Amino acid sequence: MVAKISLGNSLYGAICYNGEKINKEKGRLLDTNKIYNDGTGSVDIKRAFADFMQWMPSTTKTERPMVHISLNPHPDDVLTDAQLTAIAREYMEKMGFGDQPYMVYKHTDINRHHMHIVALRVRTDGSCVTDKNNFYRSKEITRELERKYGLKTAESEKVTPETPLLKIDPSGDLKKQVAAAVKIIGMRYRFQSIGEYNAVLGLFNIRCEPTDGKVNGREYHGLVYFALGEDGKPIAAPFKASRLGKFAGREAIDGKYEKAKEKINISQTKEKVADALAHCSGKDDFIARLKEKKIDVVFRYTDEGRIYGVTFIDHETFNVLNGSRLGKTFSANALEAKFNPSQEPGSHQEHTVPVSQPSDPTDQEPKQEPRQESEGNTGSDSRTQQQTPPAASQKSLFEDFDDNSITGLDLFQQWQSYNPDEEAFIRRMKRQHRRGRKH
Repeated sequence: MVAKISLGNSLYGAICYNGEKINKEKGRLLDTNKIYNDGTGSVDIKRAFADFMQWMPSTTKTERPMVHISLNPHPDDVLTDAQLTAIAREYMEKMGFGDQPYMVYKHTDINRHHMHIVALRVRTDGSCVTDKNNFYRSKEITRELERKYGLKTAESEKVTPETPLLKIDPSGDLKKQVAAAVKIIGMRYRFQSIGEYNAVLGLFNIRCEPTDGKVNGREYHGLVYFALGEDGKPIAAPFKASRLGKFAGREAIDGKYEKAKEKINISQTKEKVADALAHCSGKDDFIARLKEKKIDVVFRYTDEGRIYGVTFIDHETFNVLNGSRLGKTFSANALEAKFNPSQEPGSHQEHTVPVSQPSDPTDQEPKQEPRQESEGNTGSDSRTQQQTPPAASQKSLFEDFDDNSITGLDLFQQWQSYNPDEEAFIRRMKRQHRRGRKH
């Protein structure tokens, strides 16, 4: 279970944010302390605010008299409302808020059900509940509650470069899966182009595409990510990189290209590919020999079955290399000549997928110009070989609590789901706040 704590001064904003969500049947009021609760699970926003103000001292030294807390059990933890209420009360008691007025809300608008708590930090005498070592105290308390209630721990699920990578499960949380895979791949593999990046993403049924254009005269350069089915076709609307986290954005990925160019060493991968090629009896044997050496090979084909692109993914060195980077012997033309020596050249139309593909010039062969298919395409051509590799400051009072990014490694951040209503509410409250400051 993960707790997020934010101190602030917009008590009404926090009450209104949670109250509006609850009253739109996207949750329920679980519990209150020293605040009116009619037991229906709904919230009377004005009355709740008035009740809080009765406990607000006339003078206080702190500029942040309230606290907004989010308690987030693991998605696999199935808890009753009574259990959630007990957990919230124990948490508040141990954090020093047992005698303070507060409200406990359960949010159900995303798959990861969680709690929000709004409380006063200031006492009636003007003194304040301490925030000293808040992070460490909160972490210790949540670990205690995990042990007491048999909850899954966040620490045991952290994403690291060694976290196993799995193909997209269409029945699961697609955004969470795409984000986790993109993060791990970026931490683990070295690639130098969008095509090579897509080659390794494709092993896990993900594809990335650049988005370039102008909005209101301003240029933008971004990335979008697709979750794919086994046929290589998108199974959902694309995710903007900004929804996944900074690690998935254009700037971060471009930076990885540059770092890979500085650090990549192709000699070990080249030696293994050369050995497999020298001793193989055909393409299938070549693929099998590479698999034994922990290398996946992704071929791309024209409609006539000719190889026009190839990428090698080495799961020992973590190099992702188009064939031409290894040398002419390993280029698409050379492999086509070796594995299909008697085939007459035909048209070079490739099997395309419904959305456009970014081109990657690093492995394009002379006189072969297939239509806009990237080196990393995981298109629906069943002849493409793809083997699965081995496992290996507060912006507002409430903005961070259901953050859509994954800037850290803990599972709480992975569990987020996009919430347009919440983002719209946040923008509206920001505008009201700015107008209030002008007056």
